[in-house]
Amino acid sequence: MAGEMNFGSNAAFDLADERAEQEREAGLASARAALSKTGRDDCEDCGCTIPHARRLAYPCATRCVDCQQAHENEESAR
Repeated sequence: MAGEMNFGSNAAFDLADERAEQEREAGLASARAALSKTGRDDCEDCGCTIPHARRLAYPCATRCVDCQQAHENEESAR
């Protein structure tokens, strides 16, 4: 059978799709849990007041924007 390609069963693709769906669901559950937590009025790093607009936009915030950016930069540098 020249010219035909046999990729075998689709089990590997199905398993990959299932795994990706599980990871998406876990990510969504994690985000929902984070958003349901109560944030803080003062930044846990510098102690400054977290602006009201930030707390409205992200109710579970525990850091001011500057400290959150620094925290994320440290995390991504690891």
